[in-house]
Amino acid sequence: MTEIISVRFRPGGKQYYFDPAGLAVSEGQSVIVETGKGLEYGSCVKRNTMVEDEAVVQPLRPVVRLATEKDEKQVRENRGKEKEALRVCQQLVERHGLDMKLVQVEYSFDGNKILFFFTSDGRVDFRALVKDLASIFRARIELRQIGVRDEARMLGGFGICGKPFCCAQFLDEFQPVSIKMAKTQNLSLNPTKISGTCGRLMCCLKYEQGAYEDAVKRCPKQESFVECPDGAGTVSAVNLLKEQVKVRLEDSTEQPRSYLTEEVRVVRSGKGKRPEGYEPPPKAELEKLRTQEGERVRNGGRPEGPADLSQVLDRYLSEGAGQTRQQPEGQRQGNRRGRNSHSNQNRAAQNQPRQERAPQPRPQQQNQPRLQKQAQSQPFQGGEAKGGQNQKRRYRPHHRRKPGGGQGPQPPQS
Repeated sequence: MTEIISVRFRPGGKQYYFDPAGLAVSEGQSVIVETGKGLEYGSCVKRNTMVEDEAVVQPLRPVVRLATEKDEKQVRENRGKEKEALRVCQQLVERHGLDMKLVQVEYSFDGNKILFFFTSDGRVDFRALVKDLASIFRARIELRQIGVRDEARMLGGFGICGKPFCCAQFLDEFQPVSIKMAKTQNLSLNPTKISGTCGRLMCCLKYEQGAYEDAVKRCPKQESFVECPDGAGTVSAVNLLKEQVKVRLEDSTEQPRSYLTEEVRVVRSGKGKRPEGYEPPPKAELEKLRTQEGERVRNGGRPEGPADLSQVLDRYLSEGAGQTRQQPEGQRQGNRRGRNSHSNQNRAAQNQPRQERAPQPRPQQQNQPRLQKQAQSQPFQGGEAKGGQNQKRRYRPHHRRKPGGGQGPQPPQS
């Protein structure tokens, strides 16, 4: 067993093991450690812990000391110099016309080395840029090209889930993510929906991949020929999270029914023809596949089944709940006024039972139509129209009239 502490040099960065060298370091405490590049300032993320010898790469670098106020002040000064170095380097990049995008600048703890991170689509010849930077800052200059994932980790931000980037918060290393994971999880293959801000596939696709792969082993494939408690059919849909399948039965024209994977027995896996010479087993044998949990799911989570529903219906009919209820006349005083409340006689008739109502004679229409009144007072002067005098005269557009004002051909004048 080896005693170690875990140190992280920047937020969201990788953790490294160091030898505490007899110091008791608590989580969150700043330390100065010895690295291959010299002294570095870091933060402890795991206090003194004993681990197996196989988990440690020997020899371990030691912890020099706990960080002091002077060390903290020097680190703050380096952070201020990084902003100025980024601005100067950006101006030089534009002057040299280089196709590169600066991401971040890091000063070493002692200030003898400056590290510039950038992204680019191809290779960049930055030898002239390094000479200019070295003459300005009088320090060792190193330019390092990184990918878009590392850029997102350094800059940080919020994902489509509304939370900070996983890579900038707790991920130590990037796990390989493929489009096959999205297919296994039945996600949309639209790149805008399964890609992160960096433009690559989201890292969170890897989190639940193991659970989906385990569920795929227990669930039948789509279009498989299976046996279920109600007969034989074809799987039309698979829900991996609920471990349910929808089966389209052969001898039924209804919608596909849902079953648990425990209630389904696979006859043919995947697409294909119906097995030759296949005969479905007896109904009693298929009923053995039915489970109480499956019935509860099909009933929408209610414990009562068809037998219980029939008992409820019989009790409902025995109580007379379906019969017409008669109310006293005094309880209908608060009815809102509408079509059924034209007069007091109609209100009294509504209070009576339905079978005792007498048919009401339809009132005769005493007011004559307006057109009939006009026809009686002013008779039609242009001759009798076909279909009655209430028929309106047809309007003929002027562009369809015959020449001569619509009077037809004129006889020749002698």
